[in-house]
Amino acid sequence: MKAFFKGTPKPTIAGLLTEFFGEAQSWRETNDTLEPLVELIRLVRPLKIKNVQRVDLEEIITFLKENFSCRKQFSIYLKDILKDRKFNKILADAAILQDVDFIFEVQKRIFARFLPYQPQKDTLEYILNQVFYLANDGIWINKIPLSQLEELYDLLKFKSIYDSTEPTSVLSELLTAMHLLTQRISGRAMETDVIKMVPEFDDLESPFSAFEKELFLIEERIRSSDRHYIVSDDLSYAQLLVLHKQCEGFVEKAFHNSSKYGISLRVNQNLLKIRQQLERLKFLISLLIVDKEKDKKYNGIILALRLIKFNCYKNNVRKFVSESTQLISYEITQHTAKTGEHYITDSRSEYFKMFRTALGGGFIVGILCIIKVLLSKADTSFFGHAFLYSMNYAIGFIAIYLLGFTLATKQPAMTASALIKALEEGVLKKGKDAEKYKAFAILFARVFRSQFIAFVGNVIMAFPVSLLGIWLIDHFLHYNIAATKWESLLIDLSPIHSLAIFHAAIAGVFLFLSGIISGSVANRDKHNQVYFRITEHPFLKRNFGKTRTVKLAKLYEKRWAGIISNFWFGIFMGSTASVGLFLGLNLDIRHITFGSGNLALALYGANYEVSDSMLFWGIFGIGIIGLVNFMVSFSLSLGLAFRSRAISLFELRFVTVSIWNHFKSRPISFFFPTEKKSKSVVVENYLQSDEPKKS
Repeated sequence: MKAFFKGTPKPTIAGLLTEFFGEAQSWRETNDTLEPLVELIRLVRPLKIKNVQRVDLEEIITFLKENFSCRKQFSIYLKDILKDRKFNKILADAAILQDVDFIFEVQKRIFARFLPYQPQKDTLEYILNQVFYLANDGIWINKIPLSQLEELYDLLKFKSIYDSTEPTSVLSELLTAMHLLTQRISGRAMETDVIKMVPEFDDLESPFSAFEKELFLIEERIRSSDRHYIVSDDLSYAQLLVLHKQCEGFVEKAFHNSSKYGISLRVNQNLLKIRQQLERLKFLISLLIVDKEKDKKYNGIILALRLIKFNCYKNNVRKFVSESTQLISYEITQHTAKTGEHYITDSRSEYFKMFRTALGGGFIVGILCIIKVLLSKADTSFFGHAFLYSMNYAIGFIAIYLLGFTLATKQPAMTASALIKALEEGVLKKGKDAEKYKAFAILFARVFRSQFIAFVGNVIMAFPVSLLGIWLIDHFLHYNIAATKWESLLIDLSPIHSLAIFHAAIAGVFLFLSGIISGSVANRDKHNQVYFRITEHPFLKRNFGKTRTVKLAKLYEKRWAGIISNFWFGIFMGSTASVGLFLGLNLDIRHITFGSGNLALALYGANYEVSDSMLFWGIFGIGIIGLVNFMVSFSLSLGLAFRSRAISLFELRFVTVSIWNHFKSRPISFFFPTEKKSKSVVVENYLQSDEPKKS
């Protein structure tokens, strides 16, 4: 009975090795030849990799030292399953972008995580897929001490990878992979869209072609000579490194030029793939170098570790998405940062100019509130209302933009990028850390007060305009348009009687997305040279003249991204409620400026007979809605800006403390301009210098 509850004893490494490689030699009779290795790795693999600093193989080494016959059989077994296995595709493909179509690549990797691709059984990739099948196997395998791996290498009597260049040898597979990579790089670097990013290389010989030729000569020498490697002081090797550096320079220049010419996702993926292939080539080239005899052993071990790592990371989705979107997000936030600089007020004149433009924005929103109530009475479907509301919002937002007015909640998505750009630029990095964060806090105070006065301008104008509009309609047409809707208009503003906070957060997300759209359109037009194409359009020049064509091109360049952004913002805002009704979900949007206008309509619709509590929650709700609008859009934009510039979020800790200290010492500066220029020289340099504003 005790034996029953005791159960099967936990297998040990010594027991496993004895079972398969002892006198019985059961590894020769197993149906699955990989079973012994799979089970051995399962025993070695740590359960919690994050907490492990070192993976110890001492138990295996000690056992093999003490058991000669087991060691001999284990060595024969490993050499047998690894013999003539092809692996050049792992070196040439694994953990490297396989498709420049972003969506397709993501889908393929996600699918492969759940249902991995299985190569032919005669390849090394098949063995690695079966043995090291967990994504984090590439992490713990590198925590094994190199000294222990070298000892195992000697105990099992592995041959040097430089012994042969036969077609099925390790070195031959290595050289084949290098040959594949160089050919792929050369072809991809010659694509029109890639070359267009680096006009500086137009009159120069392609470094990729020169690199391919030099590598081919080294490969021929290695294959034909008795010594199948080269030394580090070889002149050809030195020349190869110079050419490799030039190839890397080509890619870096192309990425750098994205600020001038814009960049598409496809070109970004092409450049990323070239960069990854160059990094892989750099590693493979290092394996050709042998200065000392012990380098042969070291290179063989490093090759084995990297093969495991590459194969484990080939379907990594998070890293792929991160690398693929960083540059695009950078270019998008560069545009929003440049736009956001116009929303940061400095002097009192700029502050009150912002107030006046916000009054204009509030005036138009007040009219939009009235129009929306009228449109709600139209007898149409959910999607009919979605279309009508969307067009009302879109036309209104575009009008605000073109007339130079300000919609307060559009600012956070822009100013967040401007703040991070300031932190990234060298301007705020002058002097001690305390000084740079203090300067950043001063800049943040300017941003906050700009948002504050824009909110004030929007709200105090939208209310009387809506009130005047509904009164005029009632006076001339004898029809109170809010008589049946006033209660819902008022309840929708209350944070305790409705989902106003959640709906305000949805509006904040849409504000963030509209900023992304603006940056995306600007980046796309820059990459496609739309301004230049309009300027040189033969039909336009012939029919409108060169001067008018240039003006049209400038108008397009300056305004089109903003128009598209505001159009889509209107679509998002106008269709959310209808989509929610269609799906049976309580979805809607709440916007501080529209909340002010709706409060006026509700009061008039109720003939001003509203309880004090409902009036309080309505007014309080407007403030809460504005705060949530700001916090959500600003936070999302701040996160994107941090990520796009590879700035650690750890910086937020110091920035937040500095802002809080500045608020305690000068709270008024967060609501009204009080600083003198001499007190914020660093910030002045940022706001007035041309360098940070270059695209």
